Amino acid sequence: MKDTAAVILAAGRGTRMKSEIPKVLHPILGKPMIEYVIDTAKEVGVGDIIVVAGFGKELLKDALKGTKVVIQKELLGSGDAMNAVRPALGRFGGDVLVMCGDAPLLERDTLKNLIKRHRASQASATVLTANVNNPTGYGRIVKDSRGFVAKIVEELEADITQKCISEINTGTYCFKAKELFGALDEIKPDNKKKEYFLTDAIAVLHKRGKRVEAVAVEDADTAIGINSRRDLAEATKILKEKILNSLMDSGVTIIDPSTTLISPDVRIARDTVIYPNTIIERGVDIGGYCRIGPFARIRSGVRLDDMVEIGNFVELVRTRVGSRTKIKHHAYLGDAAVGADVNIGAGTITANFDGKKKNKTIIEDGAAIGVGSILIAPVEVGAGSTVGAGCVVPKGRNIPRGATVVGVPARILKKVHS
Repeated sequence: MKDTAAVILAAGRGTRMKSEIPKVLHPILGKPMIEYVIDTAKEVGVGDIIVVAGFGKELLKDALKGTKVVIQKELLGSGDAMNAVRPALGRFGGDVLVMCGDAPLLERDTLKNLIKRHRASQASATVLTANVNNPTGYGRIVKDSRGFVAKIVEELEADITQKCISEINTGTYCFKAKELFGALDEIKPDNKKKEYFLTDAIAVLHKRGKRVEAVAVEDADTAIGINSRRDLAEATKILKEKILNSLMDSGVTIIDPSTTLISPDVRIARDTVIYPNTIIERGVDIGGYCRIGPFARIRSGVRLDDMVEIGNFVELVRTRVGSRTKIKHHAYLGDAAVGADVNIGAGTITANFDGKKKNKTIIEDGAAIGVGSILIAPVEVGAGSTVGAGCVVPKGRNIPRGATVVGVPARILKKVHS
């Protein structure tokens, strides 16, 4: 769909969130909600993706490096936001998919169907709508006698009859680019908010005799945006369930989904078991036949090979763990590379931060780390070596292959020469 450009509206403050952070940057399972929208647009296969920023624009630009961002200089409504996109689109003559940056539950198939219906009907604009039991707060879809969309009336502008309409605007549209910008030239801020509403372009197109279609989404909850912290919590619940179901369908056992939190962008191979009260953050890659938890926290940048065991109250971050290694109890490993067949005793800590930078700990194949050991990075523990219980291994005091060390600071008790 390279002849379709996506515009994601993300300029508003989101006053009901009561936050100094742009609404669209609030995270869901560790991922800003707007990233879900961008990822969905990419899945659809559109050409350009343009985000319109306004409130908190610098924060948004920093968070969306690699995505084209245009600035709405004044927050004068969604119509003004679309006008800000004109220079970026240039002479583009295809279709423009308009999405809201606060709709992270919107699904790829919904957008594909919207674009497909838009093109099949040759409409100038197609609106994604939803039928809801309580339409309060949403723009109402007003249709003409032929069933085409005549206009969208915002809540503040709606009369008593229009407020009874249950079909609402979700804020997602597909426009012919030339028709859209031609209509935007005619809209005026003659409403209670004194803003330029993108929805007014629909009425302009209808008055010109243009065809405006409505496509209703099956599940209204997937298309409606997030406006409050309560909405954020509800979206988190929905996305969490979706991720866990997908993993279980792929062959992963999750003992208690209600207490397990797994972020997006996590890969877990089949026949791995996740025990209760486990948290797995973004960017984690877990092999097959692993055992994780209970009460484990696997943070970003972790990769576990096959048959790894991570037990209760273990935290890992930016760490690679080799096959058949066991880290069973109360341990913290950060910025570590752990080989295969290693045993990490309870209470082991890699002291990776020296106050200025994160340093690396390397533990080679077959090593055994005793209970309560502290490894002060940067440091290396050789293959087949043993660190005695309660040892403190100072930075740079590398342990030779096959050696046994004890004490504080660690000293070699036995050295095996290869």
